[in-house]
Amino acid sequence: MNTTARSVTLLDGGMGQELLRRSGAEPTPMWSAQVMKDNPEIVRDLHVDFIKAGAQVITINAYSATPERLARDSHVSLFEDLQRSAINAAIDAREAAGVASVKVAGCLPPLVGSYRPELAPEYDTMLATYKQVVAVQAPHVDVFQCETMSSINEARASSVAALETDLPVWVGLSVEDNDKGLLRSGEPLEEAVAMLDELGVHAKLINCSQPEAINAAWSKLASGSGPIGAYANGFTSISALDAGGTVDVLSARQDLGPENYATIAMAWVEQGATLVGGCCEVGPEHIASIAQRLKESGLYDA
Repeated sequence: MNTTARSVTLLDGGMGQELLRRSGAEPTPMWSAQVMKDNPEIVRDLHVDFIKAGAQVITINAYSATPERLARDSHVSLFEDLQRSAINAAIDAREAAGVASVKVAGCLPPLVGSYRPELAPEYDTMLATYKQVVAVQAPHVDVFQCETMSSINEARASSVAALETDLPVWVGLSVEDNDKGLLRSGEPLEEAVAMLDELGVHAKLINCSQPEAINAAWSKLASGSGPIGAYANGFTSISALDAGGTVDVLSARQDLGPENYATIAMAWVEQGATLVGGCCEVGPEHIASIAQRLKESGLYDA
């Protein structure tokens, strides 16, 4: 591995499952937003643990705090309060950890539910909502992370909204958990990559997909230009999760412990990734293992 040509930015891991474990609360359709509402200090402390593990970027805990989700699962009036609480938890964590160089990423997630692009609103409606989210987050974050985009329209709408700021925009695309290299919408990954290159996003990633599916799709992700990366989930399958459902229907894999996951992440680095981290079921211990491997390889720019 060439250790002099580049460094790798280490992202954090998944928030939702870890927050539920730490809170001891029953899963609700509001998912991580419920913990944000009831126990924001747990969110702050998890951010701190990711920073101490070596994460150089932490993403605000706003994944399930979209107006569409809140209108369905709670009340849309909670939108701004939850967004601001998520922002404050991340900023407070950075201060508490004493690592000023850590970047805080804004979060632009699927508006209705993960992995279900067929339920997403029409493009113009998505764009308007993403602009609403961006307006709240932009003054307080260092980069925008569009996450788990499962269709070209989702990726386009979130990217266009974020690109109206002067901040870097990273887009995480979610692929089917097989070897076909298709978005969860069934659209070709390389078409999404070409679209994002045309828009001028700053980095493209695959996220919230099984590591094996990411590996199979890697050449398609790398078909474009600019930085690439990945952060996988640790679920056995996501097929049981419906929009508005609870995550207790999902099972964690037992073969993706910290060392195994770090080995997978370093394989992405060897293939050109400059951004790596973890998604659902990937915790601080996993991130610490990746950080150690990156340091040993001379790729961790502390």
